[in-house]
Parts: sequence; structure tokens; C-alpha cells
Amino acid sequence: MSAYAAGRALPPRADSALAVEDRLYSALALVRVIVTINMVGLNAYRRDNFDHPTAGLVIVLVLVAWTAAAIWLYHDRARRTSVLLVADLAIALAAMAATPVVKGADFNATIPGFWVMGALLAWAIHWHWKGGLVASVLIAAFDLFPRSEMDQGNYGNVFLVLIGGPIVGFMCESLQRMARERDAAEHAAAAAEERTRLARAVHDGVLQVLTMTQRQGAAAGGEWAELGRLAGEQERSLRSLIRQQDTVPTAAGGRVDLAGALEAMAAAHPVHVEVATPGGAVLVDERVATETVAAVRACLDNVLAHVGPEANAWVLAQASRDAVTISVRDDGPGIETGRLERAAADGRLGVVSSIRGRIEDLGGTAVVESGDWGTEWELSVPLA
Repeated sequence: MSAYAAGRALPPRADSALAVEDRLYSALALVRVIVTINMVGLNAYRRDNFDHPTAGLVIVLVLVAWTAAAIWLYHDRARRTSVLLVADLAIALAAMAATPVVKGADFNATIPGFWVMGALLAWAIHWHWKGGLVASVLIAAFDLFPRSEMDQGNYGNVFLVLIGGPIVGFMCESLQRMARERDAAEHAAAAAEERTRLARAVHDGVLQVLTMTQRQGAAAGGEWAELGRLAGEQERSLRSLIRQQDTVPTAAGGRVDLAGALEAMAAAHPVHVEVATPGGAVLVDERVATETVAAVRACLDNVLAHVGPEANAWVLAQASRDAVTISVRDDGPGIETGRLERAAADGRLGVVSSIRGRIEDLGGTAVVESGDWGTEWELSVPLA
């Protein structure tokens, strides 16, 4: 299977975003183990603070058991449902709510302590900053509500929980978004590589055969000449189709392939147009491509209006480091001397606005030469 076909089989959503989520839950499993060990150790150390130590021991054992169950449940994507997340947070909140009953109204630290981070981070991973915010607000409320007074330590813990949940959720969302963007970029690169391979194969085979048929048919004359003409049309259509595959905005700031856009425009124009462009894509800003193609189309429209649909036209695009130069030539009778100046003086600004105006607005130049051999426009557009 080709890279492009593989890219089409798996849409660029997303298995990478789910893979990021899997890795985050794997990291969370380690966090759960650490905070559980910390919770068991602190409660054992503070066992004299319990009014009902047996009930406290039961709660601690339940939290340890839930830690093992949660690690197993979160490991499988299919089990990561809203019910699991709600149950996870509910168990943490229940343990906090039971603290005043088990330890007494004057308790200092809740039974779960930092163990509640497991549920908080799970909500942040699954529901991003909104989930982290909701979970942190609920945990803060259950921590503060039973207390008769709030000291500096309690305030610091609650403050960290309130800002930590949304921040972790935002970071998780950013990681998943970057994974999706990376997938989309890799998908586009694979598609471009496959198009290049196919275009090379077509160029080396079909296009060369069509070109040879066109030349030999024209040389043979008669019915063979008509066959050669048809082969030439198919060659131009096929070249245009290949180039149009790259005439799409890229991921880098809305840039498009000017060469492909010229091919597409010329293929649809009534005048017989032969287009020669560089071998690779000519990436320019979208506005530059739009205005340049419109100016070239205006040149071809003039050919159609003043020479006729049987005219031949040629479009040659050349790209340098700093500019793109496009020549548009026809085999008509040429333009009378002073005709363009008279048209502008009479208020007919078709050439001035449609061709020169567009190119000059882009910071370029549009120069026309004409004679009994035809008319040639040279449009130069800077890339900066």
C-alpha cells in the first residue's frame, strides 16, 4: 500500500491524539501509585488523630483498592467513560466528606490528602481545562466547607488545586492538538510525495507517448494530423490535471502553487494555450497567486477578443529567488502603435486596470511588446 493510500485510510484525526491521551493516563497511573503510598504513610503516621481509627483504616483500604482498580480501568480506552470519571471523583469527594466524621471536627488534613490528584488529573486529561476547572472547584469546596477556619496552609493547597486543574487540562489539550496537526502535516507530505511519484511515472510514460504522437501526426498530415491534434489536447489536459493536484493552500500561511493555478486557468480558457512552468511548485501568497492568474487571464481574454478562438497562445512561467516572471504570447497580427494609449485616453482602462494595475499593485511590472509576429506580455511579480 502506498503512503498516500495509507494516509487516506486513516484520516488525520487522530489516532495520534488518542495515543497522547494513552501516554498521559500511563503517566497518571504512576502518579496514582506515588500519591497512594504517600496517603497510606501519612495516615499511618497520624493514626492518633482519628476519633474512629477502624473507620479510617477502612477508608484508606478502599482508596488503595480503588487506586488499583482505577489504574486497570483507565488503561483501556473503551473503559474510559464519563461514568468512570464521575465515579473516580465521587470516591475522592466522599473520602474528603467523611474526614470530619472519622477524624473529628477539628481535623487538620483530610484522609485522602494529595490522593485526590488522581481524579483531578483524570478529568483534566479527558475534558481538558474545563474538566480540570470543575474537578478542582469541587475538590476545593469539599476541602474548605467542613473547616471552621482556614489557615495559610489550607489556603495554599486550595489555591494550587484551583490553578493546577485548568492549567494541566489546557496543556493536555495543547498536546493533543499538536499531535493532530503533526498528523495532518505528515498526511499532506505523504500525499504530495505520492502525487510527485505518480506525476513522474505519467511524465515518463503517457505524456511522452502523447507528445510523440502529436509530432508524428502533424508531420504525417491528413487524418494522422487530426489524431496528433487530439493527442496534443490530451497531453495538455493531463499535464494540467497533474499540476492542479498541488494548487491548494499549504499549511504554511495560505500559500498556493502559482504554477498549478496557471495550468488550471489555461486548461479552462477557450483559447488554445500551451503552458510551460518550472518542474516544481512555485509557492506564493494566496493574494499574489489570485491577482497574477487574473492578469494572465486578462491577457488571454484579449487574445480571444482581438484574434479569435482559433488563436494560439503560450504562457511561460519562470521563478527565481526574488521574483516570478510570466510571459504571455500569441500569434495574432499584433497591436497597432499607440492603440493602448488611445484606449486609455478614451477612458477604456481594460488593459491598464486588468493587467498593469493588478501587477503594479503587487509591486511588479507589466511590459508589452507587439509586432506582426504577435503580442507578448511580460509580467514580473516580486516574491517579497
